[in-house]
Amino acid sequence: MAARNILIVMADQLNPFAVGCYGSAAARTPNIDRLAEEGIRFDAAYCNSPLCTPSRYAFMTGRYVSRCGGYDNAAYLPSTVATFAHYLRIMGYRTALSGKMHFIGPDQLHGFEERHTTDIYPADFGWVPDWTRPDERIDLWYHNMSSVVQAGVAATTSQLAFDEEVGTQALRAIHDHARGTDKRPLCLVASFTHPHDPYAAPKRFWDLYEDVDIPMPRVPHRAPADNDPHSLRLEKVIARDAVDITDDDVRRARRGYFANTSYVDHWLGRLRDALDECGLAEDTAVLFLSDHGDMLGERGLWYKMSFFEWSVRIPMVLHRPGEAGGKIVAAPVSQVDVLPTLTRIAAEATGATIPEAVDPLDGRDLIAIAEGDKDGAGLTISEYLGEGTGQPMLMVRDGQWKYTCCPGDPEQLFDLAADPLELDNLAATDAQADRAASFRARADAHWDTEKVREAVLDSQRRRRILSGALRQGRYRNWEWQPPRDATEEYTRSHMDVAAVDINSRWPRPKPFEPKRK
Repeated sequence: MAARNILIVMADQLNPFAVGCYGSAAARTPNIDRLAEEGIRFDAAYCNSPLCTPSRYAFMTGRYVSRCGGYDNAAYLPSTVATFAHYLRIMGYRTALSGKMHFIGPDQLHGFEERHTTDIYPADFGWVPDWTRPDERIDLWYHNMSSVVQAGVAATTSQLAFDEEVGTQALRAIHDHARGTDKRPLCLVASFTHPHDPYAAPKRFWDLYEDVDIPMPRVPHRAPADNDPHSLRLEKVIARDAVDITDDDVRRARRGYFANTSYVDHWLGRLRDALDECGLAEDTAVLFLSDHGDMLGERGLWYKMSFFEWSVRIPMVLHRPGEAGGKIVAAPVSQVDVLPTLTRIAAEATGATIPEAVDPLDGRDLIAIAEGDKDGAGLTISEYLGEGTGQPMLMVRDGQWKYTCCPGDPEQLFDLAADPLELDNLAATDAQADRAASFRARADAHWDTEKVREAVLDSQRRRRILSGALRQGRYRNWEWQPPRDATEEYTRSHMDVAAVDINSRWPRPKPFEPKRK
């Protein structure tokens, strides 16, 4: 019998180069590694946009961000756009979210039946970029280098407080499902904000790396004359020149990042332990992935927003009980492939019919790709429409080749098999002229850059105007307020105390049959 329940554990800003099963000798990630040993590891998984909200919209909708409107971190997703939570509910699933999804607007569920925490980032239009002034820093919410120079041990942070709540509520959702009366299968998303900067880690996880040689960046910062235009723009976005970054700063920041990756790994282990303790492990498929990566000082860059591998690559591991593990898929895949994969898992487990797609899907079934399906396999796309650019940016990965383009910027073409560090741009070479032309034609077929730019500018203008209007007079935000009724929690005077004790316990205790009543 196929696994009925689905657990998705999502990290934030985690690249695969800080994970043991992806080849990092420094990483301490036993739970992710074990999941890979038991399941399928996708070795060339990509985000569909190297920024939080857009990547999550692609993950939820199975559509590229230019097609669902997920342009940036203040992008509004209409309630008429279908997500995998909608499709799974049609198929009879109970859908729940604990943690970050960075939905923007009054709809903070987008198909989820339950949401157990608020979000860590704003749900309003406050973070709208301005492509009419692409060189202007918005200091209120742009990244800066404080995360790097202040990296170290922390007993608590805003992010740690959030993730403790995310993990605790996800554990409770598993326990409640096991001991509850709802017979529907569960799809639970536990979405953590680590190892996203700031690189401040709990001592317990910082100490895991006390004697570990965490590698320094392999590609040094490049002089302006030798750098590409987008990397130069990103240096301004993150205010890289505002402080002098030492090697010790880089080491501390990387150690904090690896430590926080171990922190997320720890929560993956706790959630899987809960499944096992509740008797659900053999009936639950588990997917682990991230929203995007982190440059971590490679090329002198930090955070995301780039199409270089450290920013755009993600870990993606799928485990289905009862299937042979240790499988590795080399074909490029991406977040839009999650939705068709989940509906397949649900259909196989329950016999439900996969609903007709409300909008055309851009993703493919990951399981079919792992089983050798060649239809469209090997090709994936990432788009960037956020801050740090005034034009649509596109990345196409096809087999070992990666191509990027942006109006006004030189094209880039890398042979990742021969040049994994992306040091040798072959786009303008005679030897690769035909290949570059083929990719150029594919990019033109994917989108009309001028129309996309006009749509982005119009959306930004609308959101800036509305954001200003909504801040006049009494301001009402859209942040999710987790519902809670304390009158029905734990033990109350209108409840049978013994029944509460028995029904809240799992596994159920043996029947209690006193001689006298």
